[in-house]
Amino acid sequence: MIITRSPLRISLGGGGTDLPSYYRQHSGFLIAAAIDKYVYITLHQTFVPELIIKYSKMERVLSVDEIEHPIIREALLLTGMEAPSLEITSMADIPAGTGLGSSGSFTTALLKAFHAHRKNLVHPAELAEQACEIELNRLREPIGKQDQYIAAFGGITCFKFHPDDRVEAWPLKISEETLFNLEDNLLLFFTGYSRSASAILKEQDERSQRFDPEMIENLHFVKELGRQSQSALEAGDLHQFGHLMDVHWQRKKERSSQMSNDRINDWYDCAMQNGALGGKLIGAGGGGFLMFYAVEKARLRHAMRAEGLTEVRFRFDFEGTKILNQ
Repeated sequence: MIITRSPLRISLGGGGTDLPSYYRQHSGFLIAAAIDKYVYITLHQTFVPELIIKYSKMERVLSVDEIEHPIIREALLLTGMEAPSLEITSMADIPAGTGLGSSGSFTTALLKAFHAHRKNLVHPAELAEQACEIELNRLREPIGKQDQYIAAFGGITCFKFHPDDRVEAWPLKISEETLFNLEDNLLLFFTGYSRSASAILKEQDERSQRFDPEMIENLHFVKELGRQSQSALEAGDLHQFGHLMDVHWQRKKERSSQMSNDRINDWYDCAMQNGALGGKLIGAGGGGFLMFYAVEKARLRHAMRAEGLTEVRFRFDFEGTKILNQ
């Protein structure tokens, strides 16, 4: 049995500039961090000549073309897998649609399992690019490249997205003390809403393709905030990083009317009045997780608990997509 896993992610600055509609004209930049919450894939050779696929539903088919799940179908086709007599199962620590990049994590873990089955060694960049080929090109999802790349690489990583589709990746140059403080002071709270990123990103994507001046200016500003966040983190200035998160969130809300709502805004304001230096909704928006940088953590936790929000504690993941069993 083959078991693989891919980490979920949080975005630390520059998010949204990884969509082709933006970076092919202006180049993109962002910082993302992988966390120790995972998507798992198991791959098992079965005795009977059929494909058994288990996710939120179950499929039993005889050929790849019959598979309903689009990512699994395209991943099998891309890797040239001889599909019959396989059982594919997926599990996750946190459900999909919560803003932590689960789709990119799922695709990279799936591809890693298929490559392991075929005894192929694959570099993280190649794995990420294959996941992007499936999600962006074959399935035409209006999403960016951040999730696939940070899942494959892991760590706290800077990414530059070039107009010719090349992606540069390098680890953030951060001291051990800053790393520990950052990990300790970033808090995640689940808003209880699950949603698909595609609907919200579609609006951003279409406006970028039309060269909408407001959207382009917004993304230029957010890209510059990403670079400032990099400088603040590398200098160990976490208070400045927290402030930049708040500035980022105020600008991010302008991208779409679906980005936030009154309840999310109220929770955010409550957090800012109770020890948070800055924060934002993780992912495309509309629900999922609120993330805050706070020094007064106990006060913030108490306030969020009183609002009925559940905290999900995490550590950073530095391994990226990996094989657990082969």
